[in-house]
Amino acid sequence: MTDASPQVAAKPSPFHSLEVVWVKHWTDQLFSFRVARPEDFRFRSGEFVMIGLPDPEGGKPVLRAYSIASPAWDEELEFFSIKVPDGPLTSRLQKIQPGDQVLMGKKPTGTLVLDALTGGERLWLIGTGTGLAPWLSVARDPDTYSRFNQVIVCHTVRNVADLAYRDFFAHGVHEDPLVGDEAKAQLVYYPTVTRERFETPGRITDRIRSGDVFADLGLPIGFSPNTDRVMLCGSMAMIKETGELLETYGLKEGSNAEPGDYVLERAFVG
Repeated sequence: MTDASPQVAAKPSPFHSLEVVWVKHWTDQLFSFRVARPEDFRFRSGEFVMIGLPDPEGGKPVLRAYSIASPAWDEELEFFSIKVPDGPLTSRLQKIQPGDQVLMGKKPTGTLVLDALTGGERLWLIGTGTGLAPWLSVARDPDTYSRFNQVIVCHTVRNVADLAYRDFFAHGVHEDPLVGDEAKAQLVYYPTVTRERFETPGRITDRIRSGDVFADLGLPIGFSPNTDRVMLCGSMAMIKETGELLETYGLKEGSNAEPGDYVLERAFVG
């Protein structure tokens, strides 16, 4: 009589396998998708997770960091992505359809959260391209409006068509079941376009330097550490340049461990 082989417990997967429930293609370079949210998944508005697709040959999946573009209370998880024709992940991800499976890491993290900022009067959410994604989360969080009197979403893109979610920030968020009334009273949407004619042309950094953004919004010129708090997400060049600008105004970078006047997401830089 032989001894039974010892049972080796299977290692739990570090990923959720989630069903795609919605896909929207904004342009030939931008798309969004939603997945069903696991019941045990908790995150803070503004955090990111790793997203990937199952390897058809059973190998290790390719993963990329994606900000969650839905607030912490939402029953679905939304993501906003670029399309890279030969990208290891997005070349495949852009072809997903409702019913397909997407892999998502189980541990959300990040610094674009209210906890990493000290109190202030005005919150600036400055993003370029798909760096708008975390602002979709933060701008629908009730805590944002209880902590700040005014919330300014700045989105810089190359072409007008790239202003994904423009209608949402201009009108749709006013119908939001949790923050609609607050958003109507406190949220300002400020898009800029760099390569086409637009009422607010140019890079957001140039409009900060010139003072145009403050004049357009009827605010005192410049940022004040007494009143302004800032979150940055998007291109490395914008984050670096804006961070340096904020420092000249006396704002100090914060983190989860030590809240400050502004934060940026280093996971997407470098």
